[in-house]
Amino acid sequence: MAEEDNTAPVVEKKKKSPVVMIIVLVLIGLVLAGGISYFVTTKLMTDSASSSTKRHDPGVFVKLGDAKDGVIVNVGGIRGGKFLKVGLVLEMNPGKKTNMADGKLLPEAETKILDTTLQILRSVKLDELDADKQDALKDKIKDDINKVLGEGSVYDVYITSFILQ
Repeated sequence: MAEEDNTAPVVEKKKKSPVVMIIVLVLIGLVLAGGISYFVTTKLMTDSASSSTKRHDPGVFVKLGDAKDGVIVNVGGIRGGKFLKVGLVLEMNPGKKTNMADGKLLPEAETKILDTTLQILRSVKLDELDADKQDALKDKIKDDINKVLGEGSVYDVYITSFILQ
């Protein structure tokens, strides 16, 4: 009978050890899954969100052309016979000291901006002035002005009025 008592506890220990091992492995898996999901949400999601939206200091808004009328230019070439009256506002980088002083646009920078803008508007074709293509026009104006004044000079271009006749 002594032999029978020794075998009974050994069988119970063998049954308990796989159950304990499975519980420990499940707990380790849960901790790993929690750590990975925390890493993904804090690192990868914030990196992708910050790269998609460009953050910058508040810009200085500058209206181009005449204060009342904006910019008036003939479009479509000599034979086009169309005139465009457009109100353009640029969001300028206040940190660019070569273009801005005391929150105002320097005359040299204003001349370069107007020249570049007028060249773009004069060379644009009438079909490129459609409402659905205005974002491309704004991007072209911004890119060309940034080439002339230096990268990062203009944050954005806004069209406040648009009359084509």
